[in-house]
Amino acid sequence: MIQSLLDFLNESPVNFLAVDAVAKRLEDAGFERYDATAPLFNVQPGDMFYYTKNYSSIYAFRIGRQPLGEGGFRMICAHCDSPTFRIKPNAEMKGEGGVVKLNTEVYGGPILSTWFDRPLSLAGRVVLRTDNPLLPLTRLLHIKEPLLQIPNLAIHFNRQVNDGVKLSRQKDMLPIIGILNSELEEDNLLLHLIGDELNVDIEDILDFDIYLYDVTPACLLGIHQEFISSGRLDDLSMVHAGLTALVDAQPDIPDVTQVLAIFDNEETGSQTKQGAGSPFLSLLLKRICNAQNGGVDEFSRAIEKAFMISADNAHAWHPNYTEKYDPTNHPVMGGGPVVKFNAAQKYASDAVSAAVFVSVCEKAGVPCQRFVNHSDVAGGSTLGNILASSLPIRGVDMGNPIWAMHSARETGNVNDHEYCIRAFTTFYELPSSEE
Repeated sequence: MIQSLLDFLNESPVNFLAVDAVAKRLEDAGFERYDATAPLFNVQPGDMFYYTKNYSSIYAFRIGRQPLGEGGFRMICAHCDSPTFRIKPNAEMKGEGGVVKLNTEVYGGPILSTWFDRPLSLAGRVVLRTDNPLLPLTRLLHIKEPLLQIPNLAIHFNRQVNDGVKLSRQKDMLPIIGILNSELEEDNLLLHLIGDELNVDIEDILDFDIYLYDVTPACLLGIHQEFISSGRLDDLSMVHAGLTALVDAQPDIPDVTQVLAIFDNEETGSQTKQGAGSPFLSLLLKRICNAQNGGVDEFSRAIEKAFMISADNAHAWHPNYTEKYDPTNHPVMGGGPVVKFNAAQKYASDAVSAAVFVSVCEKAGVPCQRFVNHSDVAGGSTLGNILASSLPIRGVDMGNPIWAMHSARETGNVNDHEYCIRAFTTFYELPSSEE
């Protein structure tokens, strides 16, 4: 189970590749890819299928015995994007001695300093010319060898570096890609690199969405190998847990329809066609309801009977910074999944939805923790309330405790991941009478 997580993390340096990895695992488990432009007819209990949007979000369904209007649905949500740096157009910036750096734009809210002095590479998607201007071809890009680095400034030139330094996103965070010589093209250096990697002519490259990632593989550490160290644990570990639970849940034909929704762009607010603020998922559920001969009334009933787990990682108590945490609600590594609360309603959790998730954990035989921000420390937000604005369903915001959230490399716990999968699997398997 944990090796599967490590493999998934290494296969998923960016959102597009994460969705591709999820799709391959779904197909291996018997799920069929559906085209959102095609009609949806005659949905039967036990049918397993999935949709994608923008190549960067994915929605999987296992249809239950009860129509949506009768049994509702059980949904686990997570997101596949993580803070990083997007490569800008016309990215090459040439300097003294032929050194070339790439112009970048920050995506999300990374801890900037953690990206220094790491072996980096490029991943994302490339859009190619076709005979139909409205239907260009998309290819995924995953350059696996170390290619770039953002070098630190030596302490001799920056004596205050250990006292805290304000970093410029435009000046300080630009990665070095190489030195121009006879083997490198002076013009369109990046396009030639992409063309060689994908074996395409650079004249056919219309555009791209390409990001930096740390090539250091995910690994286990600690005296008992109890910790998981990797980039993008937030939130790919929750994607993996939800996917594993959906694939492994029993029986083959569940009582209630099971849904896994993996959104993009949570780190930038979710207000995109592939984000949690989009009506895309709601439209898919309405189409399923219609395919079961249901109408508006049945769909509304399904919403009232549904339950959502919004899975996005939580902050683990850090032994070096105890003052940052609430004195009575600070989850610890290895203590199990965490229900997240916020009085300003940044999380979907309330007493009712928390009670449901705690009961699920009890039935699964796993511990459960609670997180509330220290009242003097501002917190973040996540998918739950954004999604609930278009799908007003009961839901809980939860996640596993991790350290260094939004660092280039985060740390989680092996036991917590196993606990979470058990809780998610139990959630999917509950018959409607126990809802």
